[in-house]
Amino acid sequence: MGILALSADERLRNVRFTKDTMSVDLMDGRTITVPLAWYPRLFHATPEHCANWEVSGGGYGIHWPDIDEDLSTEGLLRGAPAPRSQHHKAQ
Repeated sequence: MGILALSADERLRNVRFTKDTMSVDLMDGRTITVPLAWYPRLFHATPEHCANWEVSGGGYGIHWPDIDEDLSTEGLLRGAPAPRSQHHKAQ
């Protein structure tokens, strides 16, 4: 009996939001859901700005032009929140 080897395809398929979360669907069928609190620019953005995203980085990135935010599927899979500088203003 053979083993079917599925390959991971971490390219972006879709992005969805709830009040508190962002879910990113990948081409291989996985969905990554993260708290919006990890990404202050998205957390404070309007629903219209959140909905205005585009695929970048050959399918492995998400760009929101209205709020100048960029995320990668690799970072989302690692569970990496936004850099600390986005959480607190420089003094």
